[in-house]
Amino acid sequence: MGNSFGSLFRISTFGESHGPAIGVVIDGCPSGLPLEEAPIQQELDRRRPGQSHLTTQRQEADRVEILSGLFDGKTTGQPLALLIRNQDQRSKDYSHIATSYRPSHADYTYQAKWGHRDYRGGGRSSARETAARVAAGAVAKQLLQHWGIGVQAWVSAVGELELEIPYQQLDLSLTDTNPVRCPEPAMAQRMANYIDTIRKERDTVGGIVSAVITGAPAGLGEPAFGKLHAQLGAAMLGINAVKGFEYGSGFAGIRQRGSQHNDLFYTDDKGQVRTRTNQSGGIQGGISNGEDIYFRVAFKPVATIMQDQDSVNEAGQAVTVSGRGRHDPCVVPRAVPIVEAMAALVLADACLLQRTARL
Repeated sequence: MGNSFGSLFRISTFGESHGPAIGVVIDGCPSGLPLEEAPIQQELDRRRPGQSHLTTQRQEADRVEILSGLFDGKTTGQPLALLIRNQDQRSKDYSHIATSYRPSHADYTYQAKWGHRDYRGGGRSSARETAARVAAGAVAKQLLQHWGIGVQAWVSAVGELELEIPYQQLDLSLTDTNPVRCPEPAMAQRMANYIDTIRKERDTVGGIVSAVITGAPAGLGEPAFGKLHAQLGAAMLGINAVKGFEYGSGFAGIRQRGSQHNDLFYTDDKGQVRTRTNQSGGIQGGISNGEDIYFRVAFKPVATIMQDQDSVNEAGQAVTVSGRGRHDPCVVPRAVPIVEAMAALVLADACLLQRTARL
């Protein structure tokens, strides 16, 4: 039913936005991994609502509870169950759309598929579910650290404002020093001002989250149908509000000729095969080549706006839908840890699969 992700490192999330709790079961995490709760909580704190005036004011502590799969600080190899209790639901905020379809939401499509839907915040379609993914991704990050692999994401665009500095020239340690999560301070302030203006106009705006994976060895990926970039694309496009994914040169690569776009090989002073450029984004033939894996993820404007909009109800009658409740004017600042989490899940799975590829 589309609630699970991954092959060997496999997660299944559960829960709804206005239910008692959300959570995730992780199956396939190797035993013996020293697993700390603090880094999991840190990632959840980065995603949680109410961080600043630029995000939804829903107040959720998002405290993680590890229910199983851990003993004496190490994973047992059995399923890890992580629980996050909901605390600040305001279901009455959604009573006015109990039978109406909100524009660009999943209300109608959920009704069309199941014949029944949870209108309270969208139920399972709510981005609240991504907290469970972030918790699972935090576990995957700790596993990747064991192999020297890191994942870092940041906001590179908000509406028409775009950071065009190559990631190699950015100080990514500055990403979490501002509420927008843009590592360039001057641009971060411009983005914050822009989001605040949009918020005051009772509207929303989209943006782009960029990411880089470092330390990934050559050989990860499962052609023909499990290409690494395809798995990353599926992971990113499965995040709420995502409208596009590109890796390496992406769509800009079509403006180049092959002689400009090809990544030429050489052997470095350590005897390692490298490429002089990285238009491929660290992936060739669906398999990692040992270079940085970098990509961008486009997020649409949040669909709930604090304005009246025309729609229809379940009976097909014309209605006016009024935006209410607590919602983000721009989702990308809180999407940064979600992008990192999904990338970490893909890489953890790919690393485990690679261990089965040959003697």
